[in-house]
Amino acid sequence: MENKFDLLKSYVTELGFDIASENHEEQILLVTDENRGILNLIIDIEDPIVIFEQMIGTIRNESIESYKSLLKINRELVHGAFVLDEESNRILFRDTLQIENLDLNEVDGTIAALSLAMSEYGGTLISICK
Repeated sequence: MENKFDLLKSYVTELGFDIASENHEEQILLVTDENRGILNLIIDIEDPIVIFEQMIGTIRNESIESYKSLLKINRELVHGAFVLDEESNRILFRDTLQIENLDLNEVDGTIAALSLAMSEYGGTLISICK
């Protein structure tokens, strides 16, 4: 049986994403597909979960309306959410899945949700980060 990292890597490859870098010891993949709005998506196995996280931008327009916009967008997302980093100055996309029964459809769903969110809400996210 494949280990969890190799299985995850095979799913990412099967879905046609480029693996920009990998750290087998830390169980981290860095995935890119600019045509789908995926740029340096970090996929990190932290047993019992796998974390998907992509930096979207630095918040320049700190207003209640900006934060309300993020919350409204989150309501529409199929998977994951737009979140703030620890310093509350960067927007990240983040999703977590259980690693134990992870399958290709779940990985595809998470990455497709990020891609869809970037195509649908990219303009709003850019305006918050300007």
